[in-house]
Amino acid sequence: MFDSTLRTALGPVLDRAAARLDRPGITPDRLTVLGLLTGLASAATAAAQWWWWSLALWLVSRVLDGLDGPLARRRQQAADPAVPVPVAGGFLDITADFVVYGATVLGVAAGTTTGQGAGWAPFAAVLMAYYINGTAFLAFSSAAERSGRQIEDGRSFSFLGGLAEGAETIAVHALWLVVPAHASLVAGVWAVVVAISAGHRIVSGYRLLGSPAR
Repeated sequence: MFDSTLRTALGPVLDRAAARLDRPGITPDRLTVLGLLTGLASAATAAAQWWWWSLALWLVSRVLDGLDGPLARRRQQAADPAVPVPVAGGFLDITADFVVYGATVLGVAAGTTTGQGAGWAPFAAVLMAYYINGTAFLAFSSAAERSGRQIEDGRSFSFLGGLAEGAETIAVHALWLVVPAHASLVAGVWAVVVAISAGHRIVSGYRLLGSPAR
């Protein structure tokens, strides 16, 4: 919901940070992989109930995730501004995001529901909602490209906006690390929000794909 606004506000900051990171040994893909590894470490420390370590690793992971794109665009503009940013990096980035999101949900569930089988239900609902939301997002992106209905915003995939986007996901995943005693409640509410967002994406995507190509 807030991704577009935040991208506009934080874009110059991320571009400056990417300029500082623009060194031969640092590549966008390496930033993506490092973000993946720190995200998995966040999940593992959450499972171990090391909440503040998990929170720090989660935030570092998301900062790295926000820097790989600007660095890739900077490198491509320096090489040939007329050539689009290679999609391989975008593919790696979205795959890493899905892995990190799923792993951190499981990590928090493991850390907060030890010995309480029923306590996993809200987290299972979050994973189900992520599954539906991700399916709608990726299916729309593929169909939009094939039918000439892409949504161009500088990213590798056509993003349909929704109630639950990246910014909200970062905030919620941070919230249940700050208040792990209430993580199940947060997860239950978040599952509903993501499900609503998924439903909106399905309806919006269907309507857009059914409209005349521009």
